[in-house]
Amino acid sequence: MAKSAKQSGAGRAAVGQELQELVRLAGEGVGRHELADALLRLTRSRPEVIQAYYLVWQAAAGTYAELGSVERLPPGQGDPLTASDAELHAQLTARGELGLAELRRLPCWLAGRLRRAGIRQGVALALELTPGEPGLLLLELEEPGSGLAGWLAQLLGAVLLLARQQLRPSPLLDADGEPSLLLDGDGRLLDRNRAALQLQQDCGVAGAGALLPVNHTPLLHACLQQRRAIGPVSVEVAGRILLWQFVPEPASGRVLARGRDASEQIRSEREAARASRLYRLITENTTDLISRHTPGGRFLDASPASWTLLGYWPEQLRGSDLKPLLHPDDLPLMREAREVLEQHGYHTLSYRLRHRDGSYRWFETASRAIRETYTGAVVEIVSVSRDITARVQGEEVRRRLAEVIEATTDLVLFIDRSGAITYLNQSARRTLGLDEGQDAPPLAALLDAGDLHRLLDSGLPCAERSGVWESDMRLHPPGGADSLPVSLVLLAHASAGEAGYFSLVARDMTERELRETQMRHHQDELAHTARLVTLGELASGIAHEINQPLAAVVNYASASQRYLQQVADDPQAASRVAQGLERITAHANHAAEVIRRLRAFLRKEPRRLQALDAAALAREAVRLCAWEAGNSRVAIVEVLPDNLPPVYVDRVLLEQVLLNLLRNAIDANREAHPHAASTIRLQAALEADGQQLSISVEDQGPGVSEEALAHIFTPFYTSKADGLGLGLSMSRSIVEGFGGELLARRQPGGLCLVCRLPVAARGEAAEPLQQQQ
Repeated sequence: MAKSAKQSGAGRAAVGQELQELVRLAGEGVGRHELADALLRLTRSRPEVIQAYYLVWQAAAGTYAELGSVERLPPGQGDPLTASDAELHAQLTARGELGLAELRRLPCWLAGRLRRAGIRQGVALALELTPGEPGLLLLELEEPGSGLAGWLAQLLGAVLLLARQQLRPSPLLDADGEPSLLLDGDGRLLDRNRAALQLQQDCGVAGAGALLPVNHTPLLHACLQQRRAIGPVSVEVAGRILLWQFVPEPASGRVLARGRDASEQIRSEREAARASRLYRLITENTTDLISRHTPGGRFLDASPASWTLLGYWPEQLRGSDLKPLLHPDDLPLMREAREVLEQHGYHTLSYRLRHRDGSYRWFETASRAIRETYTGAVVEIVSVSRDITARVQGEEVRRRLAEVIEATTDLVLFIDRSGAITYLNQSARRTLGLDEGQDAPPLAALLDAGDLHRLLDSGLPCAERSGVWESDMRLHPPGGADSLPVSLVLLAHASAGEAGYFSLVARDMTERELRETQMRHHQDELAHTARLVTLGELASGIAHEINQPLAAVVNYASASQRYLQQVADDPQAASRVAQGLERITAHANHAAEVIRRLRAFLRKEPRRLQALDAAALAREAVRLCAWEAGNSRVAIVEVLPDNLPPVYVDRVLLEQVLLNLLRNAIDANREAHPHAASTIRLQAALEADGQQLSISVEDQGPGVSEEALAHIFTPFYTSKADGLGLGLSMSRSIVEGFGGELLARRQPGGLCLVCRLPVAARGEAAEPLQQQQ
């Protein structure tokens, strides 16, 4: 018994020494590991304690970690990256004490570590070794039912409270309304006031150190070394912006960190700075001129756009007067603007300012008056000016175009996609007999049904694709007035809306139609005169063709008379008389055919286009010049198929063109081969496109030079000594009147003239030549 009492007394003495050591270390503000070792020595001095561990809560990792030099527990099972002691931390925060048997059953990382270490009985106590830093004291006990846990919790709580009370620098710490923390030189928390504790709870952080800037330890060192306060230093925690001031106590080596919640202030300052930067960015980069003026018009400031718009930098405008830049005609506008700003405070006007290069530009300026708060007097004018020179010039161009449209003699109509007329100019109203303000008639009342169908179904899509469509039509004014021919141009226009519009520009072609009629009449007269000249040139051949059958008729008539006298004596005389009469009839018909062809060739009547057989017409032209060709030893080779489609021409005029081409070829052959035989090739063929038929005349003459070929169709240009130079020019005009063309090509052995004519519509048969004549 004596020995046991002696041992118990020795144990109490050891406990007392360890307790004093713990209090001393806590008072000196040593590091966490050294303080944890003192705590563990204190707890292990009890015989009931097998082993003791102190673990601090790591909020970032969500686990507990050992402090001090004690042997570490083995790691738990599973992935350390997914480890969590959150359930254990919640239980200890709520209860303060937890048995190891119950702890081992919790789903936490420390429970697995205890199982692997083989620790089965004991207790875990919630204990803050350092203020604001949660932790737990883990004791492995011989007997789980001993009263050590309650005793030790009370003892350690009292010891740490005593240590903190000894370290309080001032009773004013708790009286401070702002969050304050007492720190040692290494940044360890020694104490905090109620405001700091409340801030820590509001921010939801585990330790008070999380409220400080991440670089607070270097700041504390600098604060103590320099013996001066440092701050404010900002840190953002849980959406709040805190400002900390660090005040040193060089004698004790401690620092008071005093903070305040400046979230609203700093956010307001940031918004103001952002708005200021945005305003400066807009001001410096906008193409509009932003300027400030005195009520008298003197520049106070201007944005950099002044260089682009006026040729002056803002520094050059500050202090200068606006009046010298104004156009003289716009000075009254500025006086009026000053009065309006005085009365209403806002005004917009358009005027001209002189650029530095001397030119004037149009500006649109919106101005607002800035008034003195108490008197209401205008102290400053803020203006935003925009260069509208292009817009004013565009409006002027549009105004002039509108005047041109109203003054033009052409008819201008605007229509929509459905064909409804939305606008008519004055010329259109006069031509259609419409009064000012009278509604436009429907387009269907102005055009034939076929023309309207062609305009809407073909013209509108074509104008939308290519921008323009042209056609010739007849316009029928309402009220029964005579229709007039017009040359119509349809234009497609884009509009600001979804649907565009179309304009119809119609030119009255009545005078042109009259001139064309007169021109055709003169051309027909000239063509008839040319045919008379041609007939005179062919007189010898014509006389030969007529004299030959007439001489035969006379001979057969004389023979028949002799046979009639011998009828009584010669039984065969009657048959010979009959035979003579048949031959007289044949030769008389031949002479009549020659005269018919001449009359048809010389016929003078209005031009009449019809579907004709081009090959038959070509053969008729060959017959007219056959005697001349034979007399010049020129053979005409005909390549004229009988299955060619008909062409839409006038018979007499085309025959005149072909006769002119053949006679020119005969003259060329006679010039190149005066004493030798030569040939002319007359050929007709359908073009590859199937829309035109070509008739070519190839000679074996001397040909023409490139320079002469360029002028071969020029009026009065000829290479013949006695020629007028009108034949080919007139022939080309006639062919172009049919819608065709007349071309000339050089060849190695002469010249080739090609006449291309439009083919008649499909299904239209050619009229018989005899019926045509």
